[in-house]
Amino acid sequence: MMDLRRKLKNFGPLELLVSFSLIYVLIMLIWTGSTRSDIEKKSNLLKQNHKNVVEFMNEQVNKCSSDENSLTAWGEKCGDVWSSQKIVKFILNSLDLNNPYSIKDDLIQTSSDPRIQAEGKAGQSTEKGIIFVSSNDFLSEAGSEWIIGSCIKSPCVAAGNNELVSIYR
Repeated sequence: MMDLRRKLKNFGPLELLVSFSLIYVLIMLIWTGSTRSDIEKKSNLLKQNHKNVVEFMNEQVNKCSSDENSLTAWGEKCGDVWSSQKIVKFILNSLDLNNPYSIKDDLIQTSSDPRIQAEGKAGQSTEKGIIFVSSNDFLSEAGSEWIIGSCIKSPCVAAGNNELVSIYR
């Protein structure tokens, strides 16, 4: 009994702080390890959403490059300017986009600069899981660019945490 009192008497605030820090680090490591698979699953769903939108748009560009008189899936002439709003509305109604974060907003939205929205640059906050597309209409001239971007996981600006793709006509 005497040895325990002597050891506890020498157990001061610094030892207490070190003990609590060690316990905190161990709890965080266990928590990170146990939630990693769930985070990976959500990340893969978001990447699949982004890939589906990109593939859909590439299919439309390829279809229209072979026949400019045909119509796009959303009903516009292939040789005309494509409306961003019509494209987004069609994608929301037609493609099966998964929502792993229970986002109340539309999973695909227009933005004046999808790069900033996807990366969260210059102090801009962004929503994980939302696919941002150019709010500018997709022009009919050859070489016209339409950008599709999304934040996969935080911090969005870090390498590998966002997806950005440019589609050209």
